[in-house]
Amino acid sequence: MPIQDSQTGEVRQAQIFVAVLGASSYTYIEATWSQSLPDWIGSHVRAFEFFGGVPEVLVPDNLRSGVTTAHRYEPELNPTYQDLATHYGVAVIPARSRKPRDKAKVENAVLLTERWSGAPLRRQTFFTLAALNAAMGQALATLNLRPVQKLPGSRPSRFLTLDQPALRPLPPTPYEYAEWKKARVHIDYHVEVDPHYYSVPYALVRQLVDVRLTAHCVECFYKGQRVRSHRRSSLKGQPTTVTAHMPTAHQAYAEWTPSHWSQLYGLPHTICSVS
Repeated sequence: MPIQDSQTGEVRQAQIFVAVLGASSYTYIEATWSQSLPDWIGSHVRAFEFFGGVPEVLVPDNLRSGVTTAHRYEPELNPTYQDLATHYGVAVIPARSRKPRDKAKVENAVLLTERWSGAPLRRQTFFTLAALNAAMGQALATLNLRPVQKLPGSRPSRFLTLDQPALRPLPPTPYEYAEWKKARVHIDYHVEVDPHYYSVPYALVRQLVDVRLTAHCVECFYKGQRVRSHRRSSLKGQPTTVTAHMPTAHQAYAEWTPSHWSQLYGLPHTICSVS
């Protein structure tokens, strides 16, 4: 869907996310700026909130933001997408490549969205993503109220009797977007992230660890076990060090004060200089 900049007139294409429940065909749609990982994950969170619960299984398309490596039997999910699935306790079974029948419900919902929502809205001009989503929300309500072909009732009525009772409750807090990276532990028992240095136990020197990044937290995992979490820092090139992560000898040196060093080497407590 096109969105026009009100000042420059430049047109930018928004992407449309579509999710549908299997038994009732109850549908959710929204516009995002891209198909990138943050938008893909955010759309899932808002879809769960729209449905008011969590299904047992997600069947996504093989979008790179969701599926890193497509495979018929053992697809590799993007770590952030897997993190989202773990948070909501839902299984992810991606549709097979070039097998539209695996996701026939949503393929049909996409066609209906283009026919009953996309086509009428294309005759309007939108200047913001929020304005487009407001209009799409109204179109979605109309779409969901349409009678279901060859089945009694509408999508909302079938949702209330079929899908809603089967949904699990939402967790107490929505998923917080996180990215995963791999990092090698430096010889000084720190890992470099964005680019700040966070300590981990010194026994992990030269090991490869998984790092989970949120807006406020940095978590380090080794072989699936969390070894440390830190508050995320914006100070570039600076370290965040936990004393317990240091070898015993390093801990002893860290406790030495400037006064101790001056006494050890016979240096004055204060050194003044001019240039």
